[in-house]
This record gives sequence, C-alpha cells and structure tokens, in this order.
Amino acid sequence: MENDISQFWEKYGTFVLGLGHKFIIAVLIIIAGIIVIRLSRRLANRAVKGKLHADETFASMFRMVIQYGVILLCLIMILDLFGVNTAGLIALLGAAGVAVGFALRDTLSNIAAGIIILFLRPFKKGESIECGSVSGSIQELGLFAAILKTSDGVYISAPNSSLWGVPVKNYSRNPQRSMDITVTISYRDSVDVAFQVLGDIIAGEPRFLEEPAPQMMVQSLGESGIVITLRAWALTGNYWPVYWDEMKNVKEKIQEAGLTIALPRRELHLAKDSIDAPTSTKEGLGIRDRGSDVISGNIKDPQIAQTRNENPDPQSPFPFHVSH
Repeated sequence: MENDISQFWEKYGTFVLGLGHKFIIAVLIIIAGIIVIRLSRRLANRAVKGKLHADETFASMFRMVIQYGVILLCLIMILDLFGVNTAGLIALLGAAGVAVGFALRDTLSNIAAGIIILFLRPFKKGESIECGSVSGSIQELGLFAAILKTSDGVYISAPNSSLWGVPVKNYSRNPQRSMDITVTISYRDSVDVAFQVLGDIIAGEPRFLEEPAPQMMVQSLGESGIVITLRAWALTGNYWPVYWDEMKNVKEKIQEAGLTIALPRRELHLAKDSIDAPTSTKEGLGIRDRGSDVISGNIKDPQIAQTRNENPDPQSPFPFHVSH
C-alpha cells in the first residue's frame, strides 16, 4: 500500500502540487475580484453621499460596469492559469460576439443608449419625466432598462433605447415652473371685479414667486363666458400643492365676490321655415305632427301649451322659445 502511494506520488506528485498551487491562486483571484467589486460599490456610494455629490444614476451604472468587468477579467485569468488558450478563446468569443451582437442588436442598442444617457444626463434618479408614452419618476437606470414609478404606484420597466430615441420632458429639472389657473365668468359680470379678486389671491399666497411676477389676463371670449387666467410661478417642489390649493381658492373667492362661474350653454331656436318645409323634410326632422299642431294652435303637449300661455311673443312667427 505504501509502495503504491509512493509510486503514485513519484509519478503524479508534481502535477498534483502544480494543480493545487493553481487552485489556490484561482481562489485568491476570486477573492481579489470580490474585494475590488465591494470597493467599487463603496467608492460609488461615497461619491454620491460625499463631497462629490455625484449622480446616483452614474453610481449605479458605475457599479454595474465594474462588477461585470471584474468578473470577466477574473474568468480570463483563471482560464489562462489552468492552461486554456485564452488568445484563441478571445478570438472565438469575438467571432461569436459578432453573430450574437447581430442577433441581439436591440439589446446592444439599449446598452449604447444607457451609456449615452449616463454621460448626457437628460434625467436622473428621483426626477419626473415624460418620454413618449412613458411617464413617471425615475427609480433606477441600468445598462439595459430604466425603472420608473408612476404617480399611482405602477411599476414601469422601459428599455433605454425607447427613452433616448424620443424627446424627453423633465418636469423636475428646472427649479421653477409656471401654472395657469383658468376660470370662466358670465358676460354679465365685471372683468375688473374678477381681476381684483385674483389680485387679492396673489397677495395672499406667499408660495407664488415675485419674479417672474404673476399675471392676470383675459385669455379668450368663449361661447359661454369670459375666460380669465391667472399665471404665476412657483418652486418645482411646491407646484402641485400650490396649484390644488389655489384652484379651490379661486372658485370660492369668485363666488364670494358675487361673480358667476359660467357653464356651457346652448340655445335652440326653431324657425318657421322649418315647419313649412315639405313633408319628407319634416319627417326627417321629426317635427311633422308637433309643428302642424303648433301652427294651428292645437297644442297637444301640455308643457308647450304652458310655455306658450306664459311667454307669448306676438312678434315671433313661432309661438314658443326653447333654451337649453
């Protein structure tokens, strides 16, 4: 037994020692790779939270690139340690990479778009954006996709290429935003009184910025009333609280001042010519029986009869007026 062991050792001892030595070195390479990955994560976190104030999106991308790069480098070193022809392997991987890259060109375009977004930084973590059909708050930006969260808590994973290939609206990037608060008053009301009410609202809202100064204007003369707009600026962080509060405040103050908030209104006037139209036209309009009854004075509908009796108009060819 001892002779067999000694013979085996004499024959394979050098190989076993060499294999063990390589195995120990491989373990050390793996440990070194893990240490480098952890150090890169700490450096990225310090860059974000420390004096550099680096973008967290950049830190996330940096950690991911370092992690994949270290893993690939450790794998090549271990294979070379065990005698694998890494040069031929790299050439083979390069050739295969061309085919894989062609097949996964959309995925690679996401990586390229992610790198471009990383350096140009059209948005960063925590900002609210709208990009095509995608909108929400940026939670994370990776090599392949960005993670967004909508205002109602919906999770969205958007490929980087879809965010880079279309215009991006960033609602959080600028420190100030303007808001338009619109109200429609009746044509019978005074515009000057409405402006006075809006002026009092501006004076009582400290969250409105003094520069640019708030504005009041008659935006248009609508079908149902005069459209008046209050335009003011606020800090981006205060935009929605100010907007919601002042929408409620404008409605209450307008009514307290005795002004009327106009509602959509339509008036319908039935002309005599439509009643004297041919029978086929009357049937198409659905007024044959009713029109003839009205003209002859034989009104069968009690509501129309009451309208005629209460509101006679001797100068109108039609005996009643319908408003809606």
